[in-house]
Amino acid sequence: VVMRQPLVAGNWKMNGTRARVEALLGGVVSGAAAIGHCGIAVCPPFPYLQMAGEALLGSRVALGAQDVSIQEPGAFTGEVAASMLTDFGCTYVIVGHSERRQYHGEDDELVARKYARAVEHGLVPILCVGETLEQRERGEMERVVAAHVDGVINLSGVEAFSKGVIAYEP
Repeated sequence: VVMRQPLVAGNWKMNGTRARVEALLGGVVSGAAAIGHCGIAVCPPFPYLQMAGEALLGSRVALGAQDVSIQEPGAFTGEVAASMLTDFGCTYVIVGHSERRQYHGEDDELVARKYARAVEHGLVPILCVGETLEQRERGEMERVVAAHVDGVINLSGVEAFSKGVIAYEP
């Protein structure tokens, strides 16, 4: 059995200013030096990717993005292609976050397509799985999490998980 290295990834959601991002990144980079045996990544909002990438150069903290499009570059206003993320130095990308599912109607099929697109471009997808409080109270936790995982398995096969990370976020 191969043990995978744990990953600690910070999702900054829709927060930040240049000054706050600079201060936070400085703290993360200096604090990361003392942490061993786990990967570390930050996933700032898209406008701060370049700034974060520059601040993380030479550190052990990886850069991640909060979402990725299923589309290749083209006429898709507001979308961000996987190739753009790799061009900015991203290693990771979050897919299937509960907020994307709730507020943007992303379903398991779309999330699986984002997962596959990320892998295709050499990104490590962080697949978010987890139930809502209401689903947990109804005893649906296992069914919901299985559906999130099955979406990727049905599209890409179980071997796709060797190229990604699963994050449980109930």
